[in-house]
Amino acid sequence: MKERINAIRNMEPSDALIKAEGWVRTKRDGKNVTFLELNDGSCLKGLQLVIDKSEFRNLSILDSITTGCAISAEGKIVKSEGGEQGVEMACEDITLIGECPSDYPLQKKRHTVEFLREKAHLRARTNLFGAVTRVRNTMAYAIHSFFQENGFVYVNTPIITASDCEGAGEMFQVTTLDLENVPRTEDGKVDYGKDFFGRMAKLTVSGQLSGETYAMAMKNIYTFGPTFRAENSNTTRHLAEFWMVEPEMAFCDLYGDMEVAESFLKYIFKAVLDKNGEDMEFFNSFVEKGVIETLEHVINSPFEHMTYTDAIKILEKENSRFDYPVHWGSDIQSEHERYLTEQVAKRPVIVTDYPKEIKAFYMKMNEDGKTVRGMDVLAPRLGEIIGGSEREYRYDVLLERMKELGLNEKDYWWYLELRKYGTAPHAGFGLGFERVVQYVTGVSNIRDVIPYPRYVKNADF
Repeated sequence: MKERINAIRNMEPSDALIKAEGWVRTKRDGKNVTFLELNDGSCLKGLQLVIDKSEFRNLSILDSITTGCAISAEGKIVKSEGGEQGVEMACEDITLIGECPSDYPLQKKRHTVEFLREKAHLRARTNLFGAVTRVRNTMAYAIHSFFQENGFVYVNTPIITASDCEGAGEMFQVTTLDLENVPRTEDGKVDYGKDFFGRMAKLTVSGQLSGETYAMAMKNIYTFGPTFRAENSNTTRHLAEFWMVEPEMAFCDLYGDMEVAESFLKYIFKAVLDKNGEDMEFFNSFVEKGVIETLEHVINSPFEHMTYTDAIKILEKENSRFDYPVHWGSDIQSEHERYLTEQVAKRPVIVTDYPKEIKAFYMKMNEDGKTVRGMDVLAPRLGEIIGGSEREYRYDVLLERMKELGLNEKDYWWYLELRKYGTAPHAGFGLGFERVVQYVTGVSNIRDVIPYPRYVKNADF
């Protein structure tokens, strides 16, 4: 394997010839010396190439090197005379791999994130999006590491499904029918019997239900894959396509669920601080002041626990300060979540035991008949970061709940059968990956923490 630039930057000076490959970020051309900054995406700051024109063998190539072009450079690693880097390359030879004309849109100047969304195929070359991508990579690896180290089995759940996990109906339909000539039944309805799957199919909103089936065989499993919501939402927190992390644990109740969620978040936050120090300093300086301190506080603080009923009592006293006043039975909005974490607890908060009317059908009913064993993990500066629950494993109670919500039990026959054949208490949670990348980096818009965002009226690239 060839050395990456992050490794070359940490080398000691030597007489050995080293090869570096990447894209030119900047070029400063002096009378006697030309300076190039070369970056290959492995680190925030690039490798400085110093070309002494009195000794360089191929001066003519310098005229062809511009910002954005791809090159291979060879030279010795020497101590840098400047203060911004420890070492640099005394360049002896350069090969131009890919030219870059003057209309390259990422010249050396500040670009707005809105402009860079229009250049999503190039934006990873900027400091901001390169840093986001590296942090996202670390977090994805840490997610797998956490679960693998704790005995979980990775399960790939279906992307195409006939079941709506949330019961919300906001799903993308998948079809091979000719939309210009849709087949109809005798009563005028769409004839899905002639579709690819012989029935209506959609893109999944969650892997949870399928994950539960494997938890009933493997005990502890997790999924990590793409999910889809056909919500007509244009906010800084919503995407139509995003990635979800969903562990599911058999022989586990709500308390075990909360314990795993807290340990999980602290693990991945620590992984980023340990591995991506340079990137996090960038975010701390230019994106969100105090983001490192926030993560350290989360890692070192035990999470606060409170019931939904207690949270509402606290919030009702402050209703005059909120855009959306609360009452028992209302949903908790982002402004309420931030108040609880930032003003009341001053640390992450886990809220439990929500009214059944505002939660999904699969959450276990409490003995009061009014609330369910659900939980939301709320984080300072963001609000909800994890949602989970103990699942309803009692067949009769689950069936009654589905009827109450108007769900067709025939669509969930297999899910109900889990409650007949060797059922066990189980629990799990879901974490929206992009939401947590937002939280770690301080990036304000979720469209800027995923390589190619999908949202209303936008499926470019």
